[in-house]
Amino acid sequence: MSDFLNTKIEFLKGVGPKRAELLNKELQIFTYGDLLQHYPFRHEDRSKVYQIKDLEQEMPMIQLRGKIIHFSLAGEGAKQRLVALFHDGTGEMELLWFQGIKWVRNAIKTQTTYLVFGKPQFFNGRFSIVHPDLEEFNPEEYQNGGLVPVYHLTEKLKKKYVHQKAVAKMNKTLLENALPHIPETLPIELMQEQKLIAKRDALQQIHFPSNYKLLERAKQRLKFEELFFIQLKLLKNQLVKKRTYPGQVFKETKLLNEFYDQHLPFDLTDAQKRVMREIFKDFTSGQQMNRLLQGDVGSGKTIVAFLAMMIAIENGTQACLMAPTEILAEQHFRSLQPFCEQVGITIDLLTGSTRTKVRRVLLGRLENGNLKIVVGTHALIEDVVQFDNLGLCVIDEQHRFGVEQRSKLWKKNVNFYPHVLVMTATPIPRTLAMTLYGDLDVSVIDELPKGRKPIKTAHRYDSARLRVFGFIREEIRKGRQVYMVYPLIEESEKLDLKNVEDGYESVQRAFPEFHIGIVHGQMGAAEKEYEMQRFLKNETQIMVATTVIEVGVNVPNATVMVIENSERFGLSQLHQLRGRVGRGGEQSYCILMTNYKVSKEARTRIDTMVRTTDGFEIADVDLKLRGPGNLMGTQQSGTVDLVIADLAKDGTILQEARKVATEILQEDPDLQNPKNQRIKNHLAQAEKKESQWSRIS
Repeated sequence: MSDFLNTKIEFLKGVGPKRAELLNKELQIFTYGDLLQHYPFRHEDRSKVYQIKDLEQEMPMIQLRGKIIHFSLAGEGAKQRLVALFHDGTGEMELLWFQGIKWVRNAIKTQTTYLVFGKPQFFNGRFSIVHPDLEEFNPEEYQNGGLVPVYHLTEKLKKKYVHQKAVAKMNKTLLENALPHIPETLPIELMQEQKLIAKRDALQQIHFPSNYKLLERAKQRLKFEELFFIQLKLLKNQLVKKRTYPGQVFKETKLLNEFYDQHLPFDLTDAQKRVMREIFKDFTSGQQMNRLLQGDVGSGKTIVAFLAMMIAIENGTQACLMAPTEILAEQHFRSLQPFCEQVGITIDLLTGSTRTKVRRVLLGRLENGNLKIVVGTHALIEDVVQFDNLGLCVIDEQHRFGVEQRSKLWKKNVNFYPHVLVMTATPIPRTLAMTLYGDLDVSVIDELPKGRKPIKTAHRYDSARLRVFGFIREEIRKGRQVYMVYPLIEESEKLDLKNVEDGYESVQRAFPEFHIGIVHGQMGAAEKEYEMQRFLKNETQIMVATTVIEVGVNVPNATVMVIENSERFGLSQLHQLRGRVGRGGEQSYCILMTNYKVSKEARTRIDTMVRTTDGFEIADVDLKLRGPGNLMGTQQSGTVDLVIADLAKDGTILQEARKVATEILQEDPDLQNPKNQRIKNHLAQAEKKESQWSRIS
């Protein structure tokens, strides 16, 4: 970026120190370059002036030209409004203001010609526009408005008169001087191949487009560029890692073969076998493995991780498995312990609850190499936890850990960085995976273990509750068990508690003949564990719970999941909850209960759940509904903030950008070729601006 574009925003004509401070705080606009990249989120078409006589219902935003004949006040107190009678020679209509009444009355004059812009509404036999945009009409200065930019602004900016027109004017002033200083970032051949317009033309047209066609071409150019450089950096990091960080070579597999032939209680699916081959190829390559393993709940990721750990241990190293919660860590430990006993591997559990005396012994065994596998929570990343030779880190539910936490685990071996296998049961849409984890190799387990039947999902209204209860009774009489999940209301623990306890009482009244358990977030760990164990042993037939069971014990005998007020749950949460059943060979069911009032978005979520059990399809719908930021839960350093591209809509551009970036790096990994000079320059500029978070897997 040129020095011109790094100029502080206060030096732009019409800005000054006070406005600059507002722009810094409210929109993070500090330089000329930041302002140019504050793109409009839509454009208003002001190329045509309509006449009142031609107005129709359901019209979009329109522009009119005429005069205000008179003002009047209507309504009382908070409902008071200013009404202006507006006339254009072909008819009359009302303009309404509910806020800023005093200011409007003083600023706007009668018998003066105005251009009025807004959305017409038809009510009580006449048209009106609420809070219109007004501009005094001067025939000598008037130019066809064309496509006018609309920017994201805050209320604070609007109160200080930094409104749409002000920001548009700033950009117009800046563009008049900036165009010669905007460097081209893409090679000519690439622009021709992708039919992309020049960077300076794209910036001119994104703010002030000559027509819709050029606006679309500007968007295409800027989106491609943004996604291309993200992919290029991720792929370059991957290359650097593979060159710079050698991995320990694991070739011995006798222990794995013995376990596979003699102790594995089931056959691996073809998908699991494929993933094992991909992992083994990484282990023998001499390069450090950084692999993301995606697979739905119950698809068998943990056994794949254990087989990988066995290879690491047979080759003289240790392994660790880090999970986000104590319940999940304990579950992993319990499921792996019997396998370890069969092949003589030492395994232990380390969490925040591990007693000091036990912890001291465990840490000693880990440091001298006698303990081969440790399963734990965040406790694993504490400085006191030292390994003799850590060879493999398995990280479960990746998105719940920040980059810094993972990097601490990465540094537990001073001679070689350990191989890293990141697992997630939250299916990540392909576009998001390519952006968030684009520097990891991705493996997918896309089939369920043999003998598993897809879960049948149904939507039922509260009026069908008695029929649902009848169905639950039938299932329990067959020897099965049932989950009944209640939502967290308004994020309040107290209300949540009341809600689930009310539910518990009504379930007890409905099923006096069965044993019923309850689990919620305000119970202590021991109390929760006790209830979970009772359910596991079939001492209770119905488990009334909140979402704490979203990641919980594996109960193969549970075949029915009833989710109350299911319209209040997010799509990925509904999918995770449904994954609690269907763990055994019997047919399982998920029943989504709602009342009749369901929002359009909630209906989309419920219809999606009923239609499919494919986690990746569900994740794609979720991405469209919620956007990438929310999908990943907590924002971690390392997630990508996109300025113009949208991962939910621009998947095709992203895939093309990644393909082009891959081809360039295959041909010229260090970007030494003169034709790639522009790319190299842009990357160098970008690297000055950001920290090195992406080096960490």
